[in-house]
Amino acid sequence: MDYRFPLIEKLPPYVFAVINQLKMDARRRGEDIIDLGMGNPDLPTPDPIVDKLVEAARNPRNHRYSASRGIPNLRVEISRWYERRYGVEIDPETEAIATIGAKEGFSHLVLALVEPGDRVIVPDPSYPIHSFAATIAGCELIKLPINDGPEEMMDALRKLEYPRSGQPKILVLSFPHNPTTVCVEKDFFEEAVAIARERGYLIIHDLAYADLIFDGNKAPSIFEIPGAKDVAVEMFSMSKSYSMAGWRVGFCAGNRQVIAALTRLKSYLDYGIFQPVQIASIIALRDCDYVVPEIVDIYRKRRDVLIKGLATAGWQVPSPKGTMFVWAKIPEQYAKKGSLEFAKRLITQAGVAVSPGIGFGERGEGYVRFALVENDQRISQAIRGIKTMLND
Repeated sequence: MDYRFPLIEKLPPYVFAVINQLKMDARRRGEDIIDLGMGNPDLPTPDPIVDKLVEAARNPRNHRYSASRGIPNLRVEISRWYERRYGVEIDPETEAIATIGAKEGFSHLVLALVEPGDRVIVPDPSYPIHSFAATIAGCELIKLPINDGPEEMMDALRKLEYPRSGQPKILVLSFPHNPTTVCVEKDFFEEAVAIARERGYLIIHDLAYADLIFDGNKAPSIFEIPGAKDVAVEMFSMSKSYSMAGWRVGFCAGNRQVIAALTRLKSYLDYGIFQPVQIASIIALRDCDYVVPEIVDIYRKRRDVLIKGLATAGWQVPSPKGTMFVWAKIPEQYAKKGSLEFAKRLITQAGVAVSPGIGFGERGEGYVRFALVENDQRISQAIRGIKTMLND
């Protein structure tokens, strides 16, 4: 029997799979491929977090089902994290929920909030799930340009015109931004909150790269804007700040009606994160802020090695203020063939894997994304391969 799956058919082919296959084929042939594609942190999780996981995992009481919204002590630490970092009060009972990573939380949050046909505003390019969660939920996407910076996106947002009955339901923001590395100041959020209040939007702000910001800059929380909790929720991932990518733990905080909706949906879908992981996450949030500057400094040094190295190869790329990525416009002589073909060429001729910009949306075409997930020596090796390719 020939089965049809209409939802799956709405999802475009996964562009990154092409690069992954080329990378795997090359490695099977014994080639050394330097993988700067997926934003998969290579740094180890700090010892106190790992030690607490081991201790908690040995306690059989922690082997049972947990709570889908997160154990109480974890939600208390989420609240304390906001107070310490941003001077913001979060009620751990009604304004915070633990999620199985930010990606799961974001996807289910969108599903909980929309009906098929609703409009969702997203940056273009964007982290894929920011668009595809809305597609999966049957929504219409409104894409705003962001490559030229936050003012470009805000200007496009100002100009959106819909009748009151047809206003978009959700505005997705994420700063520092993946993949473009765009960062914003508080005034951006002030205007976004004002627009959301006026038009009836709900803002979902993904703050995954809250700590990965360089050169004395600081990434604001949307909740530093008075009244933002009336129209917004914010998501955070433990993956980057604490090098806990594979642990799959994050949280969502803010508007209590929205948190209640996500809590109710998740109660049907999961029994929560493995309890020892939640207990270890308490240690991360409570006791491990001292490791964050060390992690950030490693990414900053890698950024500098890559940017300077690309410049010596004749490829001038702006130095990002934040994230663990570099968003690079393709050299002019390769631009016509597009980002996917250029990414293929980097694997076959330079031995370097990157993410093609088209995988992040239509306006990602013409760019590639480097992830800073190899050490300085490997990045320098990648530069040598790139320089050879560009100068052939």
